Amino acid sequence: MATQLNLPIGVQAFSKIRTGGFYYVDKTPYLHQLIDEGSYYFLSRPRRFGKSLLLDTLKELFEANEPLFRGLYIHDRWDWKTRHP
Repeated sequence: MATQLNLPIGVQAFSKIRTGGFYYVDKTPYLHQLIDEGSYYFLSRPRRFGKSLLLDTLKELFEANEPLFRGLYIHDRWDWKTRHP
């Protein structure tokens, strides 16, 4: 029997979603594209549409927290030796 994962309702921490047994839809291809195209972005989304989770995911990525990204699109495409302030 397959293990059922929980929905991350109200969870805004990327690390908690990845380590807490929650469903996670991999949006790292979009983050990789956003970072590679390099420009200024205004993140305008309605309330409760994941802005905090998106920014927390970027924070974990730039802090080179590699274990959280294992199995995701960006894992093999990111330089984990370089930590960005």
